[in-house]
Amino acid sequence: MRREIFSDEHDHFRAEVRRFVGAEIVPYLDEWNANGQCDRDIWRKMGAAGFLGANAPEVYGGGGVDFLFDAVVMEELAYHRAHTPQVSVHSDICMPYLATFGSEAQKEKFLAPAISGECVLAIAMTEPGTGSDLAAVQTRAIRDGDEYVINGAKTFISNGQSCDMVIVVAKTDPEASPPHRGISLLLVEAGTPGFERGRNLAKLGLKGQDTSELFFKDCRVPAENLLGAEGRGFKMLMEKLQQERLCIGVGSIASCRRSLDDTLDYVKNRKAFGQPIGQFQNTQFKLAELASQVEIGQAFVDKLLAAHVRGEDIVSEVSMSKWWTTDLQRKLSAECLQLFGGYGFMSEYPISQDYADAAVQTIYAGTNEVMKMIIARKLGLG
Repeated sequence: MRREIFSDEHDHFRAEVRRFVGAEIVPYLDEWNANGQCDRDIWRKMGAAGFLGANAPEVYGGGGVDFLFDAVVMEELAYHRAHTPQVSVHSDICMPYLATFGSEAQKEKFLAPAISGECVLAIAMTEPGTGSDLAAVQTRAIRDGDEYVINGAKTFISNGQSCDMVIVVAKTDPEASPPHRGISLLLVEAGTPGFERGRNLAKLGLKGQDTSELFFKDCRVPAENLLGAEGRGFKMLMEKLQQERLCIGVGSIASCRRSLDDTLDYVKNRKAFGQPIGQFQNTQFKLAELASQVEIGQAFVDKLLAAHVRGEDIVSEVSMSKWWTTDLQRKLSAECLQLFGGYGFMSEYPISQDYADAAVQTIYAGTNEVMKMIIARKLGLG
């Protein structure tokens, strides 16, 4: 079914992205997955091709086009299982903080090179003892003259090994009440004394995405590296989490579609008891149900993409999308793996990768349980 949110211009852009991913990323995925991160040069190639920050302002090198172009990049990367490089974190999560809240000097220093692929971005929210409850972060950034002194630890940070600049969520006023009023965002460059990268964490899935521990010990950054106003960090995070959670839904549905397509191809050719297993009623019913759910999920995500481009407040709806699409991704990858039989358990069959990659989707960007809490509050239930 044709998706009505995309124009011919979007379709032409998709064809360019698809060609690029097939030529410049897919051939190297096995190597990058084994290494736990991609080659640095791919960021520059994507920047030169115009695939980083398509939605970012033209004055800094961005495309200045609508967010649907970024969604196209997300979908093509997810469909091709190109989960490294972690472009969505860079372009669709980090860049908007700089574009919206950054000073002119910060935009020139960080946003422009991020769009070109010269400066890889990350955002450090999660801590060893703090996950979805951002108001409870323990990392501190205390003002000392013309500097902030940062102390604390972060974990599960995407692009943590490769980033050139990280947006750090920290408390500049640890005594603030309520606690979220003391949170600020600081821009910390790689190589700053006191900023150290820890392990590139070994994970169940998304093997090629570098996911790291970060440590800050008396890390001094200039006061001009404060993003936005002091004490406004939590509000800024809440404003941008709508897009982050929408991105999760976009990628989840694209991944579901790839798993489903591969499984359909497999059951048409794999024979058991003298016939293709796709001719068994159980297989047909399972795949009919999954195909229906993918189409339903796609329709909802497309509706949210259109609303987001219009600038609507859809916090509740993207929370619905985030939990529903990621739950579907986990269920669909498991059902499809089952249809592959023993071969689905073998690493040489990509469905096994899909199964492992799906596990984190219900956890990051706020767990699905937190999504349901947000929805309940919007319903007036808490």
